[in-house]
Amino acid sequence: MILTFLGDYVYGHGICVSSGSFIEAFGKVGISEEATRSTLTRMVGRGLLRRQRSGRRMYFGLTPTSTEVLKDGERRIWHSGVVNDSGADQWTLIGFSLPESWQRQRHELRSRLVWAGFGPLQNGLWIAPGEVDAAGVIEDLDANVKVFAAEPRQPTDMQALVRDAYDLEGLGERYREFLRRWDQADPAPDAPR
Repeated sequence: MILTFLGDYVYGHGICVSSGSFIEAFGKVGISEEATRSTLTRMVGRGLLRRQRSGRRMYFGLTPTSTEVLKDGERRIWHSGVVNDSGADQWTLIGFSLPESWQRQRHELRSRLVWAGFGPLQNGLWIAPGEVDAAGVIEDLDANVKVFAAEPRQPTDMQALVRDAYDLEGLGERYREFLRRWDQADPAPDAPR
């Protein structure tokens, strides 16, 4: 939620936000001061926020890492991902083969693929809508990876393929839960503390 807030109000503006403003804003939607402070501290530790003091006040701003995360999110949401007006049915395929002994690298690669919008088709073959820059996904993993741009052909049933690669029912339920909680004038009364 903090990244969404930063993307909407801080990204591209070169500003920092006081801890008090974070606490006030997230308190209005039922997030405790302790949870907000803890998340801000963790984000600083992970290199997603920078912290600076001015007098008695603490301010938080974007780092190069968080700026890149938000820039990538903007590109994936509005330009190459689900919300785009490209008429082409383009997909990026990634195939990989890693030895069984490389469990850590396999887990890391799968985590990066999910973050980049990929879903598994079958063992070692993943798919994502649009054109995905896979170099950033696989860099520094030293994995045997092949990347392809693809278009579906008959008799491929793309709706079935997408249902197999992505947990659409689970995703839909998370969206419905989000709307149940936040699609109201004042979501705080029902929000857990």
